Amino acid sequence: MNIFRILGDVSHLLAIIILLLKIVKSKSCAGISGKSQILFALVFTTRYLDLFTNFISVYNTVMKVIFLICAYVTVYMIYVKFCKTFDSENDSFRLEFLLVPVTGLSFLENHSFTPLEILWTFSIYLESVAILPQLFMISKTGEAETITTHYLFFLGLYRALYIANWVWRYHTENFYDQIAVVSGVVQTIFYCDFFYLYVTKVLKGKKLSLPMPV
Repeated sequence: MNIFRILGDVSHLLAIIILLLKIVKSKSCAGISGKSQILFALVFTTRYLDLFTNFISVYNTVMKVIFLICAYVTVYMIYVKFCKTFDSENDSFRLEFLLVPVTGLSFLENHSFTPLEILWTFSIYLESVAILPQLFMISKTGEAETITTHYLFFLGLYRALYIANWVWRYHTENFYDQIAVVSGVVQTIFYCDFFYLYVTKVLKGKKLSLPMPV
């Protein structure tokens, strides 16, 4: 395991912790897309079914369990504990527009046609687009809280670091996973515009605001 993989995992975990702390401290999930969090919970669930069949390392197992727990705690916070603060009106992205094509693609393009492999492939494809409901929500409201932008920044940084991890593994191990790499690049592209706004506005103490859709 290389430094890029470790930093990617740390960035991913930090993003989730930032989001949970934001919800707990403010007792509000305003500005957070519950639909994106449902998709992430689905990503972790379908990806980590191998917890019961394949042991890789203590680190790997612990991280999987932490991500699963955090994902479902986040969904619980949004839809149960602080549901009165949830902005369902603006969290209106239609999930079937993502789930249907992702499901179909996971059956058509995978490493092997087995249940666990298809579910793993589904999780990779779904993760690449799971943030879209959150980005759609921000574009709909026209702005995002600073803490929410920090969450999105570290989530995007996690994917960028994983691209570096794949490049490193290709050069040192001659390992290349086309499904993971292509999906990761697609996901990172979704963050590019946000990264620019984060650096030019948020890091300068300004609130991130976007043009309201017509």
